Formats: sequence, C-alpha cells, structure tokens
Amino acid sequence: MRAKTTTGIGQSTADDVFVRGKSLTKELIGKLTFTEMAFFQITGRMPTAGQTAVVDACLVTLIEHGLTPSAIAARLVYSSAPEAMQGAVAAGLLGVGSVFIGTVEGCAALLSRLVAAGDTAKEAGAVVEEHRAAKRPLPGFGHPQHKPDDPRTPRILAIADGHGVASGHVRALHVLGAAVDRAYGKHVTINATGAIAAVLADCGVRPEIMRGFALVARCAGLVGHIHEEQDRPAMRALWEAAESAVQYHPTGV
Repeated sequence: MRAKTTTGIGQSTADDVFVRGKSLTKELIGKLTFTEMAFFQITGRMPTAGQTAVVDACLVTLIEHGLTPSAIAARLVYSSAPEAMQGAVAAGLLGVGSVFIGTVEGCAALLSRLVAAGDTAKEAGAVVEEHRAAKRPLPGFGHPQHKPDDPRTPRILAIADGHGVASGHVRALHVLGAAVDRAYGKHVTINATGAIAAVLADCGVRPEIMRGFALVARCAGLVGHIHEEQDRPAMRALWEAAESAVQYHPTGV
C-alpha cells in the first residue's frame, strides 16, 4: 500500500489558519516580522534573533540592483500588459538565474563542499582549478563595477559576525577567497552573493533552497520598479535604445 501523502505547511479550519502547526491568528500575526515568518515558512524553524538579523540584511541587500535584465523584463511586460502586474513580476523573477542573483546557490554548494572536506585549503584550491580549467565563472566572486572590493560584502559579514552567526561557511568563504587570489595572481572581490551564500548557509539554509530567499527579495524590488513605471514610464526609452543599439542585418547578406 502506498504511503499517505501529507503536508506539514498549511491547513485552514472554519475559525483559524495553521502554518507548520502554529495558529496564524494567535501565534504568528502581530508576533513575527515578515523576515521571521519567511524563514519559518521556508525552513520550518523559528530563527534566532541573530539569524533574523542576518536574513533581514540579506533580503535588504538583494532587493535592488538597478536596470538589470530582471527589472527591464518586468518593466517591459508591465507596459505591454498593465492589467496583469503579476505577469510583469513573474517575468522579472524568471531572470533570477545562474548569472544574476541566483549565484548564491552555486556559491553555497561550493562552500558546503569545502566545509565537508577534511582539508579546506586543499579543497578550495581544487575548486578554483576546476573552474579555471573549465573556464567557468566562480559563483560569488568578481564584479564588473565593484573593484577592488564589493562594499556590500564586509557589511553583510560584519552583521553575521556581530550576531554570532558566522561560522564554518564564512570561514570557508575566506579560505576560498585566498585560493582565488593566489590562483589568479591578483585580488578578486568576494561579491555580495558570495557573502550572502556564506551567511545564509551558516543560518542553516540549504544550498538548494537558497535561491528562494533571493526570489522573495527580488519580488519586492520588481514591484518597486513597476510602481515607478506607472509614474515615470521607461519602456519607450528602453525600446528605442534597443532599436538603436541592435542594427538590422538580414541573415546571409
């Protein structure tokens, strides 16, 4: 006989709603912040005060990144279908991948590998050489604008350290950073997603769900872009810029 399928997340009755076994009206509304509730909903654990401060800092960091592909997509889709804001937000969220923002997941997986290794420094060197040989970017490292260092990184790491959250994954990040610098013969910045990967991992967030925190933050950021698009439309300028930058050239001519 097949085992009964169950869920431990949400249930409603005639007089209440329950989330992971807690009464929404009696135990959660007015008692948890959004950050605490998001952590509880995603992980099933109530965060400590330190973990809440760290996750909150990560969400604040990830909300806004300017006119990146996700924001541009959201603005263009909203301008095309203003009756469906959710479609515009969804379009923007589809851009949270292995190049933008979603690199937290890839970096966290590497840091977990280092933490699990007996010799962290040796494993860090192996990770760097693997990426160099494959000519793959190392997630969590480098930034086209923030050089020599990403100003967000020390702030995030300081918050984690100040709240007693920084531990094995943050140490592994520093070891990996040193290995990167040695391999490339120069200093390569640890970017914000690298720092976020380390501190969220030290909060007990698994790499495979970590991108979800980026999606939660970016959703709020995209709503902000849509609000601005309502008041100060940029769609026409973006469209014209694309037409100007990309010249028509018939295939085969």
